[in-house]
Amino acid sequence: MKKKAVKIGVYLFSVPVAAVAVAVALLLIYANSPIESNRITKVTVDIPTGSSFLKAARILEKAGLVTNKPLFFALATIKQASRSIRSGEYELTTSITPLQLIDKLVRGEIKSYRVLIHEDFNLKDVAARLSSYKLISEKVFFELAYDEAFLHSMGVLADSVEGYLFPDTYTFTRSMSTRQIMRKMVDRFWEKIPPDMINQAAERGLTPHEFVTFASLVGKETGFSAEKPLIAAVFYNRLKKRMPLQSDPTTVYDLEDFDGRVLRKHYRRESPYNTYRIRGLPPGPIGNPGLDSFLAVLNPEDVDYLYFVSRKDGTHYFTSTLEEHNRAVRQYRQNQTAIR
Repeated sequence: MKKKAVKIGVYLFSVPVAAVAVAVALLLIYANSPIESNRITKVTVDIPTGSSFLKAARILEKAGLVTNKPLFFALATIKQASRSIRSGEYELTTSITPLQLIDKLVRGEIKSYRVLIHEDFNLKDVAARLSSYKLISEKVFFELAYDEAFLHSMGVLADSVEGYLFPDTYTFTRSMSTRQIMRKMVDRFWEKIPPDMINQAAERGLTPHEFVTFASLVGKETGFSAEKPLIAAVFYNRLKKRMPLQSDPTTVYDLEDFDGRVLRKHYRRESPYNTYRIRGLPPGPIGNPGLDSFLAVLNPEDVDYLYFVSRKDGTHYFTSTLEEHNRAVRQYRQNQTAIR
């Protein structure tokens, strides 16, 4: 009887051990097997900020990435991942394993977007570009663009953020807020336009905001870096002579429905930005200039030019007298009347 009792005890003990071994084996197989082995499907999931593990698991299950909830929960528990999954947008494929999936969620390998903000984009252009990637709320963007407290927190002592959203290629994620994205762009501005450049502008009689405004006019007039010191020189010369700057882009900056063509009627518009109607610089930037525009303002060419006219190829012809300018206008614009 004693031997029989021993055998029964050994048998009873071996049953749970075997069950555990089977469970571990199943979990290992599950953890290291592709979610889908017969096809590869790209899946994008968005786990909102503040989501619980249960909510994240439901989102993943609905996307077809969790096919066995008990085993997925068990794996997440062993990996101590249930409190470590990061929110955000993930671009995944069904060829990954559950173990790889959990690792990606814990590391926060969220999808990022490379966004090019072109030189001289204005606020509307920047908002449209960011919105096309679904990175911002345009409503929040424009509220923040004129929020004095927000602007001052970033060192922008102006009425709007226009001019301070530095043109560059950025990497953004949809988990970033509109505020974070704008701050990143303004931080880039201060990296590229450091205090020594601000001081050089001051030596030329320009406040920081006038420096940005001046650079925005230069940038809007030409996309050719080599021409920018010449454009800057023309504007400096006109300012010294108290001549209106007569910069075409300023005439349409604050138009709601501008179609891309500067017309004669625009020169007569009553607008604080219209440099055909006002003397000196406009009250603020008309775009977000690039570094070469700022450098041109600091280093204008030593010339006596007062006029320039488009050659119709993106470049300009520069002259010093109205007579020379009118001849250039007739040459390059044929029947059009001189407007500068």
